[in-house]
Amino acid sequence: MPRLFFALRPDASERAALADQVAEVGRLTSGRPIPLENLHLTLVFLGERPESLVPVLQDTAARVRSERFRLDLDVIDTWRKPGIAWAGPSAMPPGLQTLQSDLAAALALIGIAPEERPYAAHVTLVRKAQMGYSRPITPSVRWFVRDFVLFVSESTRAGVAYRELACWPLVSAT
Repeated sequence: MPRLFFALRPDASERAALADQVAEVGRLTSGRPIPLENLHLTLVFLGERPESLVPVLQDTAARVRSERFRLDLDVIDTWRKPGIAWAGPSAMPPGLQTLQSDLAAALALIGIAPEERPYAAHVTLVRKAQMGYSRPITPSVRWFVRDFVLFVSESTRAGVAYRELACWPLVSAT
């Protein structure tokens, strides 16, 4: 069964802005940097689901209407237990909170229960970080969020790759 998740994906310029952070944090934590093409901010992780559910997920996501917003990644920190170094916002932007909660609510209506853990907006930069690391990102990585994506996680010889299954635009603020 495919491993699925909804996420935000940075565009090329936003990935480039994160590239230096990935390299530095990987070096300083002795961790494994995430390939730039895999950078994303998860909205809802679905885990392994039957492929037959994909059209239902696409129909459900198409009904979510949220406005575009700006996301400032301004802090780097680590979660020691899973060995993850990440970048995230020091304060949750209202647009991100709305999109994530609206998507989770729509999924709950089709029987996909939300995670019990509180939502923690982050972009994983490094896995298997050997030591903690925390600092502000100055200047912050400014990310203009225009859409959200349904991804499938696929194992390849080169490692894990995320393939886009569908994408939904966010609406322009009026």
